[in-house]
Amino acid sequence: MSAISELVREELAIPVDPRVTAMAAAIAADYPGSARAVLFYGSCLRESELDGLMLDFYLIVSDYGDAYSKGWMAAANRLIPPNVFPFQHGGLIAKYAVLSESDFDRLNGPETRNVSVWARFAQPSRLAWAVDDTAASRAVAAVARAAPTLLAAAGQVEGEAPLDWWRRAFSLTYSVELRAERAGRAQSVVDADAARYERFGGPAIAAIPAGVRAGGWARRRLEGKLLSVARLAKASLTYAGGIDYLAWKINRHAGTKIEIKPWQRRWPLVAALTLVPRLIRGGAIR
Repeated sequence: MSAISELVREELAIPVDPRVTAMAAAIAADYPGSARAVLFYGSCLRESELDGLMLDFYLIVSDYGDAYSKGWMAAANRLIPPNVFPFQHGGLIAKYAVLSESDFDRLNGPETRNVSVWARFAQPSRLAWAVDDTAASRAVAAVARAAPTLLAAAGQVEGEAPLDWWRRAFSLTYSVELRAERAGRAQSVVDADAARYERFGGPAIAAIPAGVRAGGWARRRLEGKLLSVARLAKASLTYAGGIDYLAWKINRHAGTKIEIKPWQRRWPLVAALTLVPRLIRGGAIR
């Protein structure tokens, strides 16, 4: 096992709040026969008080066809991954994204320009549930690809300190997606756990595959913004209350006071497609 894989394995195994473990198991229970692993990630990892927060999970399944009873849901997940769903358990609220094992591995690697998965899993996460040791090992292998992919995509600047490389890399990924967070959020990701990024830096750099080239960020930004809009539009159909969640997230991070009107709940796809451009023009999301 490589040094970065060993670090990821140890980090994924760090215990989480028992309520998080219970929620992960409950999510998996809704997908009998297809659930492989559930990963807990995001800002809630750093919080000791979870009440009132929206927890973030990734559910890894064997195959989309096995995960859904409705063919169109499997097709949507395959065409524009992931599908995202709300969830409640034990008094906590969450959302979880669904990816197949093959997509999770692919989207953590340099073969995709899509930053959304490898940018997230280059950050700390926890393996909150796995169906067996094989599924756990595959999750470790996939997550171990994320940090090398992130740093390789950003490219090394001569004389740049490792922590600054991490900060610049996350800043680049934040510029690709539609983000409600204020400027400086990408920097705070690293500064919140600088020792962790110092520890992961050398092994992640050593694991960058030969021949992987940096750059392409103008194309990533164009594709990333379009993909973000497509995901929001899809979520308005697949995510119960998706338009309200979009407003909640933007209000929380950007300090806005968006209120969803009744017609927007009746026609969430139209609302998503009309709301996002207005928010970009107003600077609420970038």
